[in-house]
Amino acid sequence: MTTLSVTTWSLEQTAPTDLRPAAVPEGDVRVVRSEVPSPEFSRFLYASVGGDIRWTDRLGWTYAQWLEHLDRPGVETWVALDRGTPAGYVELQAQEEGVVEIVYFGLLPAFRGRRIGGHLLSYGTARAWDLADRRPGLKPTTRVWLHTCSKDGEFALGNYRRRGFTLFDTKVENEPAVPAPGPWPGAYPA
Repeated sequence: MTTLSVTTWSLEQTAPTDLRPAAVPEGDVRVVRSEVPSPEFSRFLYASVGGDIRWTDRLGWTYAQWLEHLDRPGVETWVALDRGTPAGYVELQAQEEGVVEIVYFGLLPAFRGRRIGGHLLSYGTARAWDLADRRPGLKPTTRVWLHTCSKDGEFALGNYRRRGFTLFDTKVENEPAVPAPGPWPGAYPA
């Protein structure tokens, strides 16, 4: 089996003042919270954003697994809409002691390179910092963290750093080289 060397970078912010917001893109781009837990919509976002960059860990989840995850306290999905069309998303997940992880973040391929990603990441990070304001019972956020890897888009690491995230760990591992699942065969250019 062919393997792929993957570098994973872990980054964090330790204060809300670390966030350096990107400019709002031109046009009718809005970011809204997906307030109704919807396994179908969340799986659509996951498969559509991650299909060309080999996101596979959730592809085998059942409807019940998706629903259980989305119903957890402190899990939020924020969706970027370009003229009403889903362009990307950021998923937040509260952890212990006021820590919030940006579990997933990305754009559908057709919306990349249009400055929507910086805006969505800025907005999502700000929502991570004020998560306890919307979720009674959660401790105020003290740290926001995430990881990205060499399989993600070529501008991902730079976007995180421009938004004020600092590197705290780097790992290199070999993993099986699996084909990009895409939402369907041929959906993405080679």
